[in-house]
Amino acid sequence: MTTVRFHLTSTLSAPELMAVLTDFSPARAENWPTIDADHFEVHALGQNWADVTEGTASAWEHAHYEWDAAANRVAITTLDSKVFGPGGGWVFQLTPEGDRTRVDVELTRRPTAFKAKVLALLLPLVAPGALRKSFSGPLRAQTAAAA
Repeated sequence: MTTVRFHLTSTLSAPELMAVLTDFSPARAENWPTIDADHFEVHALGQNWADVTEGTASAWEHAHYEWDAAANRVAITTLDSKVFGPGGGWVFQLTPEGDRTRVDVELTRRPTAFKAKVLALLLPLVAPGALRKSFSGPLRAQTAAAA
């Protein structure tokens, strides 16, 4: 299992960030650079959960989202992934800090295939910087040093 942790600081409030993270409208593919419309599908959507496939032709993920607005937390379980297969997921924890919000991100991968295991070994080296950059636009965040 590989786990990567990092954080960002956003100019959005925690409720505004929750809205961005849990917006499964067609605008999601427009707002997130790592999602294209051809690889975005909402399978089911509830009051505080969603089952979606999103990503690109080279890296898509079928995931189950659950969120708790009172706890400012979004947890994502990977059901399947083109690159890593099932297992692992994401956690976004939002903490208000004055007029900004700290976004703590945890990415966990549990690959079983050999190639995925090799890629997972590289995640701690390359993922934090690349993910900070890809999240900075949609979350209106400034990149911050690794936590």
